[in-house]
Amino acid sequence: MSRPATRLLELLELLQDRQSASGPEIAARLDVDLRTVRRYVTKLEELGIPVEATRGRGGGYRLRPGFKLPPLMLTDDEASAIVLGLLAARRDGLGTAEPAIDSALAKLRRVLPRELRERVRALEAALGFTRPAPAAPAPPPTATVLALADAIGRARRVEIAYETGAGERSTRQLDPYGLVFHNGRWYLSALDHGRGELRALRLDRVGSVRLLRRAARPPAGFDAVAHVARTLARVPWRWRVEVIVEAPPRELARWLPPGTAELEPLELPDGAGAGTRLRARAERLDGMARLLAGLGGRLTVIEPPELRDELRTLAAELAAAAER
Repeated sequence: MSRPATRLLELLELLQDRQSASGPEIAARLDVDLRTVRRYVTKLEELGIPVEATRGRGGGYRLRPGFKLPPLMLTDDEASAIVLGLLAARRDGLGTAEPAIDSALAKLRRVLPRELRERVRALEAALGFTRPAPAAPAPPPTATVLALADAIGRARRVEIAYETGAGERSTRQLDPYGLVFHNGRWYLSALDHGRGELRALRLDRVGSVRLLRRAARPPAGFDAVAHVARTLARVPWRWRVEVIVEAPPRELARWLPPGTAELEPLELPDGAGAGTRLRARAERLDGMARLLAGLGGRLTVIEPPELRDELRTLAAELAAAAER
């Protein structure tokens, strides 16, 4: 939606919310001048929405008394789906820097029929989550997300301003392939031409985005989600872990959080069936031992040898607990 169209809707929302609003107040809210406010009011009138001018210092505007937009006709299932989606997005951080989720919920409540509006409010008040919300950085600006999504949709190269976690700033040219949301953070999967490699870049560190003319099509069959998961699994923590698990990757993936490990399918010797080569990074081996023990398949540790000691310690603790 274009910016003028967005501002026109913002003006309509403002006039629905209040009995009247002054010209300077509207201009400040929409970040435009008074002449533009008058032009937007005229446009609303052309659309059949009765806006009346009020007298006073700076002038003002209001909707004609008694005028109401028709209620939004949603079924109970549709309204519940929208509310649940917005609540889950707010809790998991799947939003942008603007308070769009809260304002969307407010608009939905305002236009629903009264009975359904009260039932939706009851759903919001009654809903709780068992899993804690992820700790995440400030969400990326809406303009950044939309600009990159537009570039991906057009298969066009972009130039971005980027700041690393260490505070180093640079300008990069990228072929953007996909946006991925993982554990409270937004990532961009892209080919970085300056470094000549695929990267997973955090969107909260992206500054300006400029669309370029060069085409930027992903390789055939490219999976942005899988690429980001592999990248996160290779974060250089203290320990490099590699084990063979006597279970297929699809079974292990059910128990491993996304981005925890790389899962490479392999055939086990002597016709023992499908197995998996699991590679991961870990800061603590005791936690990795507990994670591997919960997978349920027989393990062969390739590296590091210290992981065997942690598995022995865990096994002894479990055996002692079974005897209590």
